[in-house]
Amino acid sequence: MLNELGISDFGVYNAVAGVVSMFAFVNNAMAGATSRFLSFDLGKEDYHVLSKTFNLSVSIHLIIAGSILILGETIGLWFVANKLVIPADRMESALWVYHFSIVAAVIGFLTVPYLAIINAYEKMKIYSMVSIIEVVLRLLIVLLLPFIKYDKLKTYAILSSFISILVFVIFYVVCFRLFRETRIKRLIWDSVLFKRMAVFAGWVMNGNLAFVAYTQGINILLNIFFGPAVNAARGIALQVQNAVNNFSHNFQKAMNPQITKAYAVGEIERMHRLVFSSSKITFFLVFMVFIPIYFETDFILMKWLNQVPEYTSIFVKLTMIISVISSLSYSLVVSIHANGNIRKFQLWEGGILLLIIPISYVLLKSGFGPTSTLIVHLIISILVQIVRVLIVSKAVEFSNLTYFNKVLLKLCITIPFCMVFPYIIFHYMEEGWIRLLLLSVVSLLSVGGFGYLLGLDQTEKEFVNHFLTKFKRKMA
Repeated sequence: MLNELGISDFGVYNAVAGVVSMFAFVNNAMAGATSRFLSFDLGKEDYHVLSKTFNLSVSIHLIIAGSILILGETIGLWFVANKLVIPADRMESALWVYHFSIVAAVIGFLTVPYLAIINAYEKMKIYSMVSIIEVVLRLLIVLLLPFIKYDKLKTYAILSSFISILVFVIFYVVCFRLFRETRIKRLIWDSVLFKRMAVFAGWVMNGNLAFVAYTQGINILLNIFFGPAVNAARGIALQVQNAVNNFSHNFQKAMNPQITKAYAVGEIERMHRLVFSSSKITFFLVFMVFIPIYFETDFILMKWLNQVPEYTSIFVKLTMIISVISSLSYSLVVSIHANGNIRKFQLWEGGILLLIIPISYVLLKSGFGPTSTLIVHLIISILVQIVRVLIVSKAVEFSNLTYFNKVLLKLCITIPFCMVFPYIIFHYMEEGWIRLLLLSVVSLLSVGGFGYLLGLDQTEKEFVNHFLTKFKRKMA
């Protein structure tokens, strides 16, 4: 995509699409609320309430989608046309990207309830198949770009929005056929249930607003201070980060309903075990990918991209470190959502994360380079993770010492061992495909082996052994 669009158009796409992504904090908040309430109702096996919750969530998402469409085509459109730094001859194409990104965002809102019900029922095979279809189609679009004579930036935006529509249709049809709760004859409105969901979503929205603000806010700051070329570097770094995060999110997505259902039926100790175990396993999954990418960033970028925008390498390395730290937060967030008492958590988490933008602005205004924004992000990520543990431990009743012993101490002991063999390979072998391949294999074996031996307790090892046994039987 970078090769076909060029650095300038690629940067324009990331800047413009980033503005649309700023509306996603509402979508993410409602997705969190919908998933939590559906999983909670299913855990209690209350199918009547489950049906009402799904029906109401569809009504809410229709209203939000309409609101975002109006806001996007008024305030958002004005911002893109008047405030972003876009070459004059590419403004028309940038507006096409913006309009079709709005369409994709609206469709994304409508997809949320159907994806949430699939996750609540833990039908991960469906989610996985549709995700594979979506990714393959998006890859095909990029592969078609060299053969397209029309404006490639416009074409990419149009085709991407069509894929979003197709994914929604697939989820709708699958859910309609599999789950009674999704066969809506008429939309209902339950004021009491709406209030419960709205209050919950409102506090989640505070945290998601912070996420969007520091992610896309940094993008906008970089555009204003340095122009589209640095946006291109940031866009590539985010693409790497999103790929790594999706890898770990998909595992966590399978664990989320279990954590929520355990809390719903009062199995608090089991929920604690799930939180601790998923924290470590998610961390190890991210760390497996982190090691080869971090060591071989320059080589990967050189082979992946014909033209590597300035700052891309350091952006990728810093975002990867941030991803490793953030991987510890996923199960904590799910557990506090299951508890439902999220006001304090969201205020502190969102408030601290929002500090990234003003601090970054002050540094950029003072003459610091673009890298300073990600260094600020890294420091704030460490601080906010400490705050998360302190708040969640009180809310769901586990001690900080227990979390330290069962999670953090285990990881601190394991990480140095995981790094030894990959570092030796990186240090003593010449750069090339063989080193990258060997480094990847050794990283997988080191993290998997030492993670199993040093990072997991006996119960977790038995779970892994059981999973591997089942896998071998299926492959036999």
